[in-house]
Amino acid sequence: MLSVKFICVGRMRERFYIEAFNEYTKRLQSYCKLQLVEPAEVKLGDSPSEREIAAALEKEAEDILSAIPADSYVVALCVEGKEIPSEAMGTLIAQRENSGKPRLCFIIGGSYGLSPRVKARADLKLSMSRMTFPHHLARVMLIEQLYRGFKINEGSRYHK
Repeated sequence: MLSVKFICVGRMRERFYIEAFNEYTKRLQSYCKLQLVEPAEVKLGDSPSEREIAAALEKEAEDILSAIPADSYVVALCVEGKEIPSEAMGTLIAQRENSGKPRLCFIIGGSYGLSPRVKARADLKLSMSRMTFPHHLARVMLIEQLYRGFKINEGSRYHK
């Protein structure tokens, strides 16, 4: 069974995001072993300098990088990443399941994104869209796409 780890900076506080994420977590139980790690987001003032942002991203990077299992295929969500269709998520899942190292790790940064070190560690940089979304909404969107990928692979009507 595929082991999937979500490393998402910051805790979700909005009940509607939590409920949606939990619903997909429940649906995924028969498809994979899912783990969620939520490293703390470094709090910054209202108008942080570029230097303060870079320092915060580096602090978050330490926590993120230490949470990645050594033999994982790492997918970092970032604006400059590649956009893929849902079917490609199914392909990624199938490749990882058949790889002999069935570990998949998704990383979502906080309000200011991800450190260049985290992006450099990624095997795939993925973008949801050229639009900007709240990072907690991106978490819900990503877990839904993971579920959709499994349903595509089994030939389910869910994807239709």
